[in-house]
Formats: sequence, C-alpha cells, structure tokens
Amino acid sequence: MKKRVGILGSTGSIGTQTLEVVAAHPEAFEVVFLTARNNADLLIQQALQFVPSHVVVANDENFEAVRDALHALPTQVHCGEHMLAEIVQLPGLDMVLTALVGFAGLIPTMKALEAGKDIALANKETLVVAGELITALAQKNHCAIYPVDSEHSAIFQCLAGEADNPIEKIYLTASGGPFRGRSAEQLQKVTRAEALNHPNWCMGHKVTIDSASLMNKGLEAIEAKWLFQLDPGQIEVVVHPQSIVHSLVQFEDSSIKAQLGLPDMRLPIQYALGFPRRLPSNFPRFSFLNYPELTFEKPDTKVFRNLGLAFEAMKAGGNLPCIMNAANEIAVEAFLKDALEFYRIPEVVEETMRQTRFVSHPTLDDYAQTDALARNIALRYVKD
Repeated sequence: MKKRVGILGSTGSIGTQTLEVVAAHPEAFEVVFLTARNNADLLIQQALQFVPSHVVVANDENFEAVRDALHALPTQVHCGEHMLAEIVQLPGLDMVLTALVGFAGLIPTMKALEAGKDIALANKETLVVAGELITALAQKNHCAIYPVDSEHSAIFQCLAGEADNPIEKIYLTASGGPFRGRSAEQLQKVTRAEALNHPNWCMGHKVTIDSASLMNKGLEAIEAKWLFQLDPGQIEVVVHPQSIVHSLVQFEDSSIKAQLGLPDMRLPIQYALGFPRRLPSNFPRFSFLNYPELTFEKPDTKVFRNLGLAFEAMKAGGNLPCIMNAANEIAVEAFLKDALEFYRIPEVVEETMRQTRFVSHPTLDDYAQTDALARNIALRYVKD
C-alpha cells in the first residue's frame, strides 16, 4: 500500500527534494497535501504534477492566484496560516514531513502528533524549542518521529538493531561551513554572498547561515538530545570538512558505528519516508578512491561562539533554547537583509539569552510568550 504523505513547506529546499523522492517512487508514496507561504508559482507547478487532495497557501496574498491556476484539479485550495495546523489532522494521512523553517513548525507538528500522525522531521527548531513537549506527545499518541537531518538520520541508521545496547556517546559531524579556519577578526569582514556559499551542501538561506556560524550544529545537538534521549555530556561535535561521515555512535563496548555517503539530502529524506524499507535509488555512489583522506578536527568555539551558546542552552534547559532560537532567527534575518554584520549574530543571541526571563518548566503558553519576548529583545540589539 502507498504511504500517504503531507508536506509542510513543499517549495523550500527540503520540500522540493522530498517531491523528487516521491516522483521516483510513485508506487510507494501518495501526496495528500502541499503547503507554501510565498512561492505561489512553484506551488502551482507541484500541485499540477502531484495532484494532491489539498493545498494550503499560508500567505493570503497568493491565494487567488493558486486557486485560479488549480481550478481544473480535484484539489481543495485553502488559505491562511491557521490551516497549517488543521491540514495535518486529515484522516487517512500516514505521515507529515515538516520542512517549515523556525518556530513556525512547532504548532503544526504538535497538531499532527495529537492526531496520531508519524512525523518526518526536517524542522529542527521544533525540538530545540519544545523538545520535552514534543517527545511526550509522540509517546502519548504512539507516533514515530523520523529524523530528516543528515546527521540525525545517520545516528538513527546506526542504531538499527541496537535497541538493547545503550549509547555511550554520539559524534555529530560538521563541515565547518565556508569560514572554517578563519579568525574572529576575519569574520568581521565576511559578506552575505560568502556566508551563503556553503562548500558541500545546497540548503535554504537560513540553515546555510546557521551552518556558517555553527549555530546549525548547536541546534542539531539539542535536537539529538530529545530524539535519542541523551544527556548533553553524551553529545560531541567534530568538524569533518569532507561531509562524508554524517555522524557516529559509540557504544559501551567502545565500538563505533558511522554512516557514510555523499552529501545529498535526498538520502535521509528517502530513508525517513520509506522506513523501515531501504528503497532503491539512482543517487550518485560514494567511492573511497575519490576521498583518500577523511579528516576530523575540534570546532573552534571561541571564534564560532554560537556552538557554545547552544550547549549552554541545552544544559540549562527550560525555555533557554527557545530564547536562543528566537534571537538567532532575528539575527540571521537581519544579516540576510544586510542590517547586521555576521560577527554580531552571536552577540545578539548571547545578550538576548541574558536578558529574557528564564522559565525552568515552561508550558506551551510560556514558549509562545518567550518566543515573542526574545524576538523583541533581539530586535533592540540588532538596531543598536
């Protein structure tokens, strides 16, 4: 039987690659819904190709254009941000792939879990902000959360068949981004174009900037804590410039498992969608002869301060990861608009973490209030 899949954020980098996987396996998957905010033209193309039962246009300004373009299809076109939380509850839906960026993914993911849907998670901020809440919901409603990030997918794959063997430590690999090896002084002069020029991966703008600042690895560390029920001391980041070893798991007997492959997001996407089956693919194959050296080094947390701030937030818990995430989203957005220098991103994050009220056991309302308050504080620092 086909797995019925809905995609939150179908026009972004992860969403478009997900649809490549679906198109390659029409016998395995059926698209139930697609959602987008601003890229109406691409959303229309996707709907014409996959003919989903439902399409959601989060931005009201694009609704009429999408509705008129799809009028001949048996596709219901919905409008508004609120519909993202409703569409994930459709009966007969097997899995929701969450590819929204940032805090916006939290509520739709929660609603999908409450409706008993499995999640293919590409929105790491959901677990960063409210990991305890999300994992409890998944357990309560007997839902699986399949990681889509390449690093977490690697760990997930390494743990196959190891249910009775406790994890001693995991190693999250980081490429080091475009500024690996640069000094703090050199980071004061980098440009938007340089920061978006990732050496190995093709990703959306926000995650690419996070990769350049190493915040992305900090977010992934917090996500890994919740996905695999780890203590912060069991998580270590290593810089691996070739991006071939996607992450590693060390067990109590000292043995280490690693998952290797070329940097291609379609592989972890396909693994999450098809689990427990490994579906065939025509993806390029890795050859050791093309990579005679695989190297590893310690991240420079003095220069790339965001990584240390993320571990600080993870260890403190409560709403501090939510504060950190909100501040980072504001700072990255400002940098992409040329309103903030790259080297000031961790400054904004750190000051916001210091100035926003800490809540040790936050509720959903606390998370929403924290996110709003932290964003306002971060904006003040951006404008200073």
